[in-house]
Amino acid sequence: MKIYTKTGDKGETSLIGGTRVKKSHLRIEAYGTIDELNAFLGVVRDQEVNQKRQFLFSEIQDRLFTIGSTLATDPAKEGKVATPDLHPADVQLLEEQMDLLDEQLPPLRNFILPGGHPSVSFCHVARTVCRRAERLVIALQEEAPVDDLVVQYLNRLSDLLFVLSRANGFELGVKEITWKPRM
Repeated sequence: MKIYTKTGDKGETSLIGGTRVKKSHLRIEAYGTIDELNAFLGVVRDQEVNQKRQFLFSEIQDRLFTIGSTLATDPAKEGKVATPDLHPADVQLLEEQMDLLDEQLPPLRNFILPGGHPSVSFCHVARTVCRRAERLVIALQEEAPVDDLVVQYLNRLSDLLFVLSRANGFELGVKEITWKPRM
């Protein structure tokens, strides 16, 4: 099977269901950013400090494919084409994992700056991409139906990535870099 189809050479692509849209369409931007987030999560997943969390990353990356396929589906064709779906239990898993990680961490008393170790920094990059994806999905919701659970999942995932950045630093013995505003 060839990877290239030449069907996008004029700046259009197909949604699931066959509808053609411009590659600059907000829907494409939203699910493209989900894809970018998934790629960054692969980098986070590959960090040695996260080897014990492989199941969690498998679950999250699978859910991001689910979200991507949902966003890539023409709303007029929903229900007519088979796509996987998100469940409230998916959000609950993120909350449970966040609580487990947070239990081992010292209380957060200051804003912290990204950095200190590549494993910490990669989590922060993934977190900011997740926040951008969330903003794009919310913008898409203003013009087309998108399940609120998608926004909720992305919101919790960005929170989890923040806590994971702190947990990675803690486990690696890296001191958090606190923000000290200039006065």
